[in-house]
Amino acid sequence: MAKIELKDIRKSFGAVEVIKGVSLDIRSGEFMVFVGPSGCGKSTLLRLISGLEDITAGEMSFDGQVVNALTPSKRGIAMVFQSYALYPHMTVYENMAFGLTLEKGKPKEEIKKRVHRAAEMLQISDYLDRLPKQLSGGQRQRVAIGRAITRDPRVFLFDEPLSNLDAALRVATRIEIAKLHESMRDTTMVYVTHDQVEAMTLADRICVLRDGLVEQVGTPMELYEKPDSMFVAGFIGSPKMNFISGKLAEGFNAPTVGVRGEHLVIKPSDGVWSGEVIHSENLGSDSYIYVNVGSEEPVVVREDGATKHAVGEHVEIAPIDGRVHRFDKAGKPIR
Repeated sequence: MAKIELKDIRKSFGAVEVIKGVSLDIRSGEFMVFVGPSGCGKSTLLRLISGLEDITAGEMSFDGQVVNALTPSKRGIAMVFQSYALYPHMTVYENMAFGLTLEKGKPKEEIKKRVHRAAEMLQISDYLDRLPKQLSGGQRQRVAIGRAITRDPRVFLFDEPLSNLDAALRVATRIEIAKLHESMRDTTMVYVTHDQVEAMTLADRICVLRDGLVEQVGTPMELYEKPDSMFVAGFIGSPKMNFISGKLAEGFNAPTVGVRGEHLVIKPSDGVWSGEVIHSENLGSDSYIYVNVGSEEPVVVREDGATKHAVGEHVEIAPIDGRVHRFDKAGKPIR
């Protein structure tokens, strides 16, 4: 296990400051996920934790030991990249064992035991004699994860490991990572993704980053139900939260009202807002109905997939009681 503490961490590339003073405690054995828009600094922060990038200012510690000057090999970390980074001329077994073979005095039987344990955990025992080119993308990623497992690290770092996989493989590999976390509860895991489904389903806690700063840290449901800003409210959840302001927000005692699509209903009459259906998307189990109510962007209503509304149809919309978020002019919640 390792508790990771970041105290006012900063990182500059030349004159450009990318990480602007991040303070964060990652609990021992926790699965922490970094999310945020492109360029927010999430991958850079992960590389600072790994030691692949030097910290410009601030202090980082693992279990109370300051690691600013420690190389990656001295930090007890293992990292999984989106590119797999497997050696093409080595078998799966050789790839998974490679890091251990570099450790002086490591018995071959111990290496074999660790490789086979990791392979069984990830269901790739049948592929140990194959080369990477003989594997699917999902199998290669599991090999990369297995290689990290054999190191028996204190900290696992994942940098968008599923982004190169198709939708079905992403789901399958995400399940494998979730199972891995359950079976390795003593290992701290930090995971970077742009996919909020991964964040919501994998994380113990999520750290939302914005422009090199921490916007909010909390459990997936804390961020979903009690966002600390309009930014977090709009970033977490799919489709994103609807924001309605100006005269359309009158009656809620707030400059801006936020309502998620799943917390809106279309009524035959007496809605809070009304407008014309401009588009609808049927995804099978759900339908997304886009309605022009006069706000800056269409309001999206999430309904059962069996529901149908024609383009041009006039509809009335109302929020479910208690599921309205109110925000002040600075974008902070009014509670």
